[in-house]
Amino acid sequence: MTKYLDVNLINGIALAFEGDAVYSLYIRRHLIFQGQTKPNQLHRLATRYVSAKAQASLIEKMIDRELLTEKELDIYKRGRNAKSHTKAKNTDVITYKMSTGFEAVMGYLHMTEDVDRLEELVTWCIDEVEKEI
Repeated sequence: MTKYLDVNLINGIALAFEGDAVYSLYIRRHLIFQGQTKPNQLHRLATRYVSAKAQASLIEKMIDRELLTEKELDIYKRGRNAKSHTKAKNTDVITYKMSTGFEAVMGYLHMTEDVDRLEELVTWCIDEVEKEI
């Protein structure tokens, strides 16, 4: 795929837009491979991983455990601090901003084609969520 823009110049909201789709795709695939095939059940289970609350909790743990590189932490902050023109649904503004930062990291890793690192973090997230179940 041809790149026309330096990924490092893309704003946090656009990175989060990409990251939301990418992370959701990994989660959906994971659930289907776990044998979940009913749409309403898939949606309900997916929210454990992809809700703003879940993503905010995951990014907080990543930061606390120093799992992110300096660049990833910068990208998180860019996404978290970006001015969004949409309102938080079903959550508070801080949680929403943290989840936007989480998605920005996922989007950045995908757009820079750092698939190994992306999958490492997604796997960590899945394991972390499933510890709580």
